[in-house]
Amino acid sequence: MVDTALSKETEKLKVKLETAKVPADLKTKALEMIERLSLMGQFQGYSTEYERVSQYLSWITSLPWEKLTQDRLELTQARQILDKHHYGMDEVKDRILEYLATMSLTRGKEEAGRAPILCLVGLVGTGKTTFGPSLAEALNRAYVRIPFGGLGSALDLRGQSRLHPDAEPGLVIKALKRAKSRNPVMLLDEIDRVTVEARADIMGVLVELLDPEQNAQFTDHYLDYPFDLSQVLFLATANNTRNVATAVLDRLEVIQMPSYTDEEKIAIAKEYMLPKIIKESGLSAENLQIDENIWPKIVRPLGFDSGIRTLERTIEGVAGKIAREIVSGKAKQFHLTLDNIKQYLPNY
Repeated sequence: MVDTALSKETEKLKVKLETAKVPADLKTKALEMIERLSLMGQFQGYSTEYERVSQYLSWITSLPWEKLTQDRLELTQARQILDKHHYGMDEVKDRILEYLATMSLTRGKEEAGRAPILCLVGLVGTGKTTFGPSLAEALNRAYVRIPFGGLGSALDLRGQSRLHPDAEPGLVIKALKRAKSRNPVMLLDEIDRVTVEARADIMGVLVELLDPEQNAQFTDHYLDYPFDLSQVLFLATANNTRNVATAVLDRLEVIQMPSYTDEEKIAIAKEYMLPKIIKESGLSAENLQIDENIWPKIVRPLGFDSGIRTLERTIEGVAGKIAREIVSGKAKQFHLTLDNIKQYLPNY
C-alpha cells in the first residue's frame, strides 16, 4: 500500500495540473506520469522520480500556452516610442511601421501577414541589441533575449531529454517562460558568434525557429511536446553574415546598420545619453553646462569609433568626476569649456 504522505504529494501534483491552462493531450500525458508515480510509491527510487515529475509539471504549468498580449497598432505612437529610444535607424523603423500597418489592415483575416524577421547587421556599438526592447515597447509586447555568443550546442536551444540527469528545457522555452506570453519580441542576439564546432547544428535549429512552416510545431526535447512559436516576433543581430548559414539568411530580412557620423553621435549624446546619464549619476541639469564647441572632443577621445559605447563611457566618466567634486564640496555648478574639458575626460 502506498504511504499516505506520498498519496498526498501526488494528489497535490494532480491539483496543480488540473488547475493550469495546459493543452488537453499534454495534460493527459502528465496525468499518466502522475499515475505511474503513484504506483512507484512503495518501491525504491520513488523520490528521484517524484522530483523529475514535479519539475516537469512545474515547467508545463508555467508556460504561456494560451496567453497573448494585445498589440499596439497605432503608427504615430509606435514611431514616437521608437524615436524616443533611437536616433536615426529610419530603415528599421520604417519596416516595422509597414508591418504594423499591414497587421492593422489584416487583423482577424485569414490572409493576415507574417512579421518580417529582421536581422540587424553592423559593427559593435551601432544600436543593434538595444533596438529589441524599443520594438517590444512600441508593439506593447513582452521582450526576451537569447544570447548566441559562444553558444556551444544545439541542445542549449532545444533542451535535453528527461532521460538525462539534470535535464532542463532549452533557451527558447526558458525565454517564453520569462515572457509570460507566446507572442513576445524575441531577440536572437549575435547569431554569427556561435562556436565553430556547433555552428551547423545550431543553424539547423535556427532554420526551424525562423521558418513559419515549422515553428508552429517547435518541439523542445525536455518538454517532448510541440509549442507554437508562430506568434513570436523574432529579431536577430549579427556583426557580419559570413558565419550565418545561407538557409538561415534566406529566412531573414537583412538590414545593414551604418556607422554613426560625428554629427549623429553629437545629436545622440545631447538628446539621449546626457539626460539619462545625468539622472543616473544623481546630478541635475543645473549642475552641468557644456559648450557646443567641445562636443567633438567628447565624441572622439580616441579617434574614430563606429559605435557609441566609447561615447557613453566618456560621458559617464565626465558625470562621475563632477559628482565626486560636488560631494567633495568643491562646487555645485560646472561649465565645461575648451580650457577645462581635458581634466574631466577619462584617461583611456
